[in-house]
Amino acid sequence: MPERPVRVVIAKPGLDGHDRGAKVIARALRDAGMEVIYTGLRQTPEQIVSAALQEDADVIGLSILSGAHLHVCTRLMELLRAQGLDDVLVLVGGIIPDQDIPRLQAIGVRGIYLPGTPMQAIVDGIRRDVRRQAPLDA
Repeated sequence: MPERPVRVVIAKPGLDGHDRGAKVIARALRDAGMEVIYTGLRQTPEQIVSAALQEDADVIGLSILSGAHLHVCTRLMELLRAQGLDDVLVLVGGIIPDQDIPRLQAIGVRGIYLPGTPMQAIVDGIRRDVRRQAPLDA
């Protein structure tokens, strides 16, 4: 039985209306063979978790340029745990100050990608981390 493609939900939370980077990432992931669902602009953490649940997502990728990354990610991780979606990888890309990275990692964000990160590094990181978290009986 062939392995199904990695399913990635890409979201732009909050009031930030700049989604060019999210669209570039979505296309790169699609070109790498992943199934990508782009939720669009101005998503709430509740909407993002709902999309991940409905789409059976392996990964949630957030693009945040507004500075609200700590608030958004904390709420998103709480909602994922409440829905039993602890196995969904959460990645954040955008303007993330160095001092906030350890806090994001502590709440469970697995990948933090700053401007200038090569696309292949993001693709490789997703493939590595999805495999690492795959159930033993899969």
